[in-house]
Amino acid sequence: MSGEANNTKQVYRVTLWGSVVNFLLLALKFVAGFVGNSAAMIADAVHSLSDFITDLIVIAFVRISGKPEDSDHNYGHGKYETLATIIIGIILFGVGVGILVNAVESIVAFARGKALAAPSWLALAAAVISIISKELLYQYTVRKGKQLNSKAVIANAWHHRSDAFSSIGTLVGIGGAILLGENWRVLDPIAALVVSAFIVKVAIDLIKPCVEELLERSVEHVNEQVLKIVKQFPDMSSPHHLRSRRIGNNIAIELHIRMDGNITLEQAHRQTTELERAIKRHFGDKTHVGIHTEPIK
Repeated sequence: MSGEANNTKQVYRVTLWGSVVNFLLLALKFVAGFVGNSAAMIADAVHSLSDFITDLIVIAFVRISGKPEDSDHNYGHGKYETLATIIIGIILFGVGVGILVNAVESIVAFARGKALAAPSWLALAAAVISIISKELLYQYTVRKGKQLNSKAVIANAWHHRSDAFSSIGTLVGIGGAILLGENWRVLDPIAALVVSAFIVKVAIDLIKPCVEELLERSVEHVNEQVLKIVKQFPDMSSPHHLRSRRIGNNIAIELHIRMDGNITLEQAHRQTTELERAIKRHFGDKTHVGIHTEPIK
């Protein structure tokens, strides 16, 4: 099995485990929310449902992004994973804003004298189970995402952790309502408000680099490294028209260099190929490298 196929298989395995845990948790939370009379737990269940949906998105898009280049996609399909990451970020952002709005509405209602419903111990137990499960799932997923160099898997890991933090807010609110009485039930929406701010920030941090990639933003640190590599070849000079951009997890680099116009075409080709190999050794075999050679005038 090729390395690419093995990576895709591992991404599927990681995401599949996450989807199984998410499905079990969202079922548990919905039951605990309705039976345990906890609006916070029902909201937490909706958050887990969004996790389950993003798992399905990752599975669908990673299969596409793993395809090799073809006549319609000369640079491969890497940006499909970038698109998947943006979708996950948008879902995260929407969930965060939704939790924030609901929290503000509950706080305002409480301030106007409305009594908030008292949750049960079942809802509290579900929150504890969710926190432990989602944190373990985050640690596992983010480790695998870094090993596989997959932005979508890492993004999904952060979605798992956002659910864990959401459950912490739910735990504080439910625990406060049960142990401290009716006057402290406002702890639930206050905690949810703090958690929602964290979720929105994570979503923005995920979306921003993906938007920059889709807008073909230059990768500055790549340009700096390419110039250092060119300096290792004394027969090449004046690197210019250097361009770089990301294509999913890979990079595309275009470069113009000058060489002695009196050497043979074969010599120029050999040295240019050596430069291309040096760049790929540094940035990976899937790096797209285009080098244009000009004679020194």
